[in-house]
Amino acid sequence: MKKILILTAGFGDGHNAAARNVRDALEQSPAEVEVTVADLYERSYKKLNIIAKQAYLGAVRYAPQLWGGFFKLLDHAPWLADGRGMAGLHRSLSQLIEETQPDCVVSTYPAYGQLIQSLYRDHCERPFRLVTIITDSRSVNSLWYRAGSDRFVVCDPATAEVLRQAGVEEKAIAALGFPVSPEFAVPPKELPECPTRGQRLRVLYVINTGQKKCGKAIDRLLEIPNVELTVTVGRYAELKEKLARRSQAHDGRLHLLGWTNQMPQLLMRSHVVIGKAGGASVQEAIAARCPMIINQVIPGQEEGNANIIRDANIGVVADGRKEVARWVERLAQDGGEQWLQWRRQIEKISRPDAALRIAALILEECEAANQVGRPEKFPALPRAVNVLPTAIPTPSKMVTLAMRAQLARNKTGPLLCDFHVHTNYSDGKLTVSEVVDFYGARSFDCICITDHWTDPRRLIGKLARLTPLTLSYDQVEEYFEVIAREAKRAWRRYGMLLLTGLEFNKDGPTRKSSAHLLGVDLKLPISPRHDLMETITRIHAQGGLAVAAHPHLMKSEWAKETLYLWDNQDKFAPVIDAWEIANRNNLFTPVSLRRLPFLANSDFHKPKHIYSWKTLLNCEKEAEAIKACIRRNENVSITLYRGEETPGVVEVASQMLEQPPLPFSRGASAAKQLANAFGPRSSPMGDGLASGVRR
Repeated sequence: MKKILILTAGFGDGHNAAARNVRDALEQSPAEVEVTVADLYERSYKKLNIIAKQAYLGAVRYAPQLWGGFFKLLDHAPWLADGRGMAGLHRSLSQLIEETQPDCVVSTYPAYGQLIQSLYRDHCERPFRLVTIITDSRSVNSLWYRAGSDRFVVCDPATAEVLRQAGVEEKAIAALGFPVSPEFAVPPKELPECPTRGQRLRVLYVINTGQKKCGKAIDRLLEIPNVELTVTVGRYAELKEKLARRSQAHDGRLHLLGWTNQMPQLLMRSHVVIGKAGGASVQEAIAARCPMIINQVIPGQEEGNANIIRDANIGVVADGRKEVARWVERLAQDGGEQWLQWRRQIEKISRPDAALRIAALILEECEAANQVGRPEKFPALPRAVNVLPTAIPTPSKMVTLAMRAQLARNKTGPLLCDFHVHTNYSDGKLTVSEVVDFYGARSFDCICITDHWTDPRRLIGKLARLTPLTLSYDQVEEYFEVIAREAKRAWRRYGMLLLTGLEFNKDGPTRKSSAHLLGVDLKLPISPRHDLMETITRIHAQGGLAVAAHPHLMKSEWAKETLYLWDNQDKFAPVIDAWEIANRNNLFTPVSLRRLPFLANSDFHKPKHIYSWKTLLNCEKEAEAIKACIRRNENVSITLYRGEETPGVVEVASQMLEQPPLPFSRGASAAKQLANAFGPRSSPMGDGLASGVRR
């Protein structure tokens, strides 16, 4: 088992992208690996780190010249960003090293090299190998290499030459390319052909910062005949609303996307991409063999990225939207000669499998660490660097992630589940991948992602194309594909089942005309236009579950109440598989009094929502067994999840489930019965397990 710790930071997309992609590549390798990805700044400073990231983004957007000057200052005075005097960084790093005991540490952020050096400066030799992945190109800040590393991975020979000129040994440099997603290594079925006369030029416009005048830039591009424009606007909801008004007048030539997981596919299917000279953006375009028109360059850190495009003759750096439009017009009208020239050049330098190559190098470094030999236990780090002493890991803490995943896959119950989870495909804060890691790290057994899916005939449905509050119609296929892909990773890495679902929003003018219905474990999208009964029929046709979401009065959360299903339960109770008896911090005791089948879910939108009601199922860990258990509503319990605040919740649940079942009576509330059964500490609003098992 090879243990790898990847260190990243949220100051710019390139660092996190490199870390994620290397992790994905390592987990695809046939070797047994345990990979941990950590942002030490987020781990150490939390809210202060958020403020720092916002300040960074503000400087990049509104004062790029000022940021460029600071970047150059760091090059000559790297101690400004090496974490000196920041005890939290030192403490977090030493704790991580002790917990993970890595064979190899991989850094995708420049300050970590000096931080590691300071930890071991007056101590023994590093007990692991260090690989530094430099995410900048050509204009490389000295902060990356001043502290030294066993290996430096750079994106091209020109950047390697910069390191050689700075005194880095040749044998330590590996020009393997930028670690783009391993998906780039698998070309799509539909590749762009030369845009000849009469054919549309497919242009991808990626909006990051500097969005103020992008509307005029889009209008100018759409004035060019035979241009088909796809625009990604990220999470800028107001911008998407403004641009949506333009799409109606352009005969289907303008496609608007919000945040997307499908950037590799979009790039590989486009003739040209327009965007800023970010490290990840430029390298992804090269990996996709998609020529690039750069419309923004942040002074200092992005100048080298822009030079790659210019020097390799694989695109241009355009000054202003008019020049961008002129280049697109040239590509569309010259019979494709300019595009062919760029395409031939980009194929010479494209390395779409760079992440896989880097993963192989990291595994080699792990082998080198093992050949040298390591102490049985990592030595404690010196107190001189303000590191708080930590206890020697207990045997339970030293269980590897791979062992945990294997144990989790073989688990038969009780299963900790959450069937109502939102991502940033609708109004959630986390991506699908982040949700998997968030729940997986907390040893959940099964979750279902259920982003909002709205009826276009109702008001919120009409606004769906303009807001980030609901799943976009043009991204529903991507949504299913991404969850299916992440489900494989969730099972492999955490032994966690990940199901695909939708929350069908049928919102009317009043609470009695509004209903929210969860479709759990769907294989294909279901149109939101169907009425509720038809929707339930189609959910069942796919083998899924139909669950009534927050069906009664909500008192602990501010939200629109949805009482239609409850008020019409004579009609819907025979076909609904389960009703939420608890939603986040709400307990719906009438569900218990009516003896309806029940579930408890968090209605997760952001991390703090994890501390809420959950479902425990005593059945086999397999999707069909879980659904059958819910349909029968036998061996179903609910619990208040408190994470680290309630140690051993699953063990407590196991002990509870070995006891005789506790039937609900019709005469008292569920809360009162549970309190009587388990005492004050185990009451529904206490710290322990509140369990009611239906028979």
